Amino acid sequence: MMPFSVLDLAPIIDGSDAAGAFRNTIDLAQHAERWGYRRYWLAEHHNMPGIASAATAVVIGHVAGATSDIRVGAGGIMLPNHSPLVIAEQFGTLESLYPGRIDLGLGRAPGSDPLTARAMRRDALASAERFPQDVQELRALLGPAQPNQHLRAVPGADLNVPIWILGSSLFGAQLAAALGLPFAFAAHFAPEALLHALDLYRREFQPSTQLGQPYTMVGANVVAASDDIAAGRLFTTAQQQFINLFRGVPSRLQPPLDDIDAYGSPAERAGADRVLKYAMVGSRTTVHEQLEAFIHLTKPDEVMITAQIYDHTARLRSFEIAAELFRELSQTSG
Repeated sequence: MMPFSVLDLAPIIDGSDAAGAFRNTIDLAQHAERWGYRRYWLAEHHNMPGIASAATAVVIGHVAGATSDIRVGAGGIMLPNHSPLVIAEQFGTLESLYPGRIDLGLGRAPGSDPLTARAMRRDALASAERFPQDVQELRALLGPAQPNQHLRAVPGADLNVPIWILGSSLFGAQLAAALGLPFAFAAHFAPEALLHALDLYRREFQPSTQLGQPYTMVGANVVAASDDIAAGRLFTTAQQQFINLFRGVPSRLQPPLDDIDAYGSPAERAGADRVLKYAMVGSRTTVHEQLEAFIHLTKPDEVMITAQIYDHTARLRSFEIAAELFRELSQTSG
């Protein structure tokens, strides 16, 4: 059966706070484990009022401690914000605490606006340009310790935490292929280069000690509910989120609207539609058809879904329906 996984942005909803977001994250992770999801990833974002996972490694440890078997990881750590040694130590610690369950997805974006990026690391542009070298350094720190190696990650060395390259462009695809690492494409917010990036990665892949053949995971939005109208209304929360980002005023997750056409200009709504191109929204029948078409189009080894839904109960139900649909699709394809 094709593995299916969760990307949780730990949303802080309007009227709540980060503590509430973390309670919802634990609840969703425990349900996701029972429903058969393979991984539960959290993403590094900074200075974002609607996202609680800025201290990503801390939240990963919190989720891993509240679950038993599901893999927990970063989708991802924005490596230009950090030294490879610090990340090796953090994820070596997590792997030591939760052996065999930790993933380390790496991205080169700052995970924030330019002002915040400068506050985190003054030389952000040069750091992004060093991304390939930093990935190699991090990989070595998590790999077998070498004779006369003076710099070691403790814990970290010899633990071989699985590293993924995350991307929304051709750069990540090329790097993942050259290093022989699994590749996850962020089609849930950057769909334009999806097919080209997947093709490039598969064609140029070079086997490594971690991975013998290409492995792709594709991110997508899934909002499922009792019927198309109910799901469409839930989806207006994600649409508002992107419109607010375009305006430069990121906000906490907003309640759904009855009429999204009344929110924002036509250009803003068109922009949200563009970035949310690969959003599967509707009843279980509608989402089943959309997921089937998406999988046929991208031919991934794994799908990771996210859902920015204001009401936590509705969010749980959406992920539950999605899990049922993935199992149905696997049985049909098998």
